[in-house]
Amino acid sequence: MTAREQDTAPAPEAARAGRRLPVADARQVARAVRAALGGRWWALAGVAAILTAGAAADLIAPAALGGLVDAVQSGESGTAWLWRLGAAMVVGALVGAVLTAAGVVTASRLYETVIARLREQMVARAFELPQGMVEEAGSGDLVSRATDDVAEISQAAPRIVPALTGSLFTIAVTVVGIAVVDYRYALAVAVIVPVHVFAVRWYLRNAPQVYAAQRAAMAERAHHLLTSLHGIETVHAYRLQDRHNGRIARASWEVVGWELRARVVQNRFFGRLNAAELLGMTGLLVVGYLLVTNDLGTLGGATTAIMFFIRLFNPINNLLIVIDDLQSALASLARIVGVIDALPDPRDPCDPSRTGPADAAGEGAGEAGSAAAPAAGPAVPSADTGGNGPVLALKDVEFHYDPARPVLSGVSLEIGRTETVALVGASGAGKSTVAALAAGVHEPTAGTVRRPPATPQRDRDLVLITQEVHVFAATLRENLTLAAPSADDDQVRAALTTVGADTLLARLPEGLDTVVGTEGHSLTPAEAQLLALARMVLADPAVAILDEATAEAGSAHAGALDSATAAALSGRAGLVVAHRLDQAKACDRILVIESGRIIEEGTHDGLRARGGTYATLWEAWSRKAAQ
Repeated sequence: MTAREQDTAPAPEAARAGRRLPVADARQVARAVRAALGGRWWALAGVAAILTAGAAADLIAPAALGGLVDAVQSGESGTAWLWRLGAAMVVGALVGAVLTAAGVVTASRLYETVIARLREQMVARAFELPQGMVEEAGSGDLVSRATDDVAEISQAAPRIVPALTGSLFTIAVTVVGIAVVDYRYALAVAVIVPVHVFAVRWYLRNAPQVYAAQRAAMAERAHHLLTSLHGIETVHAYRLQDRHNGRIARASWEVVGWELRARVVQNRFFGRLNAAELLGMTGLLVVGYLLVTNDLGTLGGATTAIMFFIRLFNPINNLLIVIDDLQSALASLARIVGVIDALPDPRDPCDPSRTGPADAAGEGAGEAGSAAAPAAGPAVPSADTGGNGPVLALKDVEFHYDPARPVLSGVSLEIGRTETVALVGASGAGKSTVAALAAGVHEPTAGTVRRPPATPQRDRDLVLITQEVHVFAATLRENLTLAAPSADDDQVRAALTTVGADTLLARLPEGLDTVVGTEGHSLTPAEAQLLALARMVLADPAVAILDEATAEAGSAHAGALDSATAAALSGRAGLVVAHRLDQAKACDRILVIESGRIIEEGTHDGLRARGGTYATLWEAWSRKAAQ
């Protein structure tokens, strides 16, 4: 929600909840990870080999300790055996530590590279998604995937693969070692297997849906928080603080609730693992006692078996505990890959691939319309078509977020190649929605939209400027050449001169090389909007749509901004959502919209003479301006 108008607000909560960005399945996740590895399977194999060697070296110490016990019990003389066993224990510990550290470092480099590639792919794909699709899901959904989910994977990845590789080998070798000491020790250890199997199956049955719900709740909280911050002026103006605080509080408690459920699942899981450790240690002690007291085994053998089993605590627990990390990370990874593989719903009116019959001719690649395009009435005709038809046309357009609450009904208009058309009306009448449909931000529920064809620089020869102008923390030149990377300094200066911003250039100490934005010279709201208009001049589109693009600068700069707008629109088609009626007065034609329908059309003088809605709006505007 923004201060300028509420007709582009997101869909109601219930409707939006069913339109979240997709979550990938296991096959999609595996495919994305393979692609992110980029053929570096040799690196993954190297990590596994290093960690496996480290795990093997760690088994030397408990084996040597068992030999030490037997040597002491047998009364072996001399100290050579003691030094040999001691050296073996030290060397084993050092080699194991070095190899494990090397494996973790190598693994971290590999995993961070994969995570970075996935995040880059997700961000790139997010920019390609239809804006309507993102808005329907809620900005918090996308933001939480780029922050919370990426952070979850970054924290879990360094733990997961080392545990899977090193722990599996350690468990396998240690169990074999216990069996070599005496098969009866291995039987005693085997009793813990059913407990572990039961614990894992219980966990896998309960944990995934808890983590998925936890991630969704975090996305919902982020959505409400971002919505409130973005529309903070409207929230204060309409005294909606309590309502928004309530939504944020409810969403936050929902996150807390799922966090607590996740901790309950984890604690029950770890309790089962501790029960298995107690059962295994008890069994080994009983078997060892029976073997030693009946001269069927040695004290050193019992010590070795017990030390091996103690040595199993960490790898078994790491392997099973990592299931917790793995479930959480997979839930996050599925959400990230869901964005990468996201495809617009063919039934979605926000899908730009939908093309209506009237769009089939004369449209460039990627142009959109509606599959259903009834011819309910004539479009508002263009005063200047140049003999080749309008460059922008909406025909019988309808749009809604909620089918029970239509935003637009039967809107038709045409704009000629050098014509400027103003769209005026009360707040909430549907002006910004018409602009969004014309620009391709949304696509109509019904009807067709004909836009200029694609160019090598953009998917359609059209530019949209809203009142939310951003100044990047970069040089003035870089801020402007975003719209035309190949533009030279002379073209940049000419664009600034066209919109009357040459005085801005003159006051900056380093000219085009001056850093502006948060890390440099700050620009006034009026200067920021002049910067946006200069960008448009450099882009040189066939159609420019200005959705209250000069509304934030204040009345003191209105005249200069109106002149800049007129200069920027010269020679091209323009659709201007007018915040001030004196700006509409200067346009070639004026369309008046009310309750989602165009009710009047004509010139300023003609509409005033008619004495209708526009005349009433003008009188009210004139009185306010005179005060």
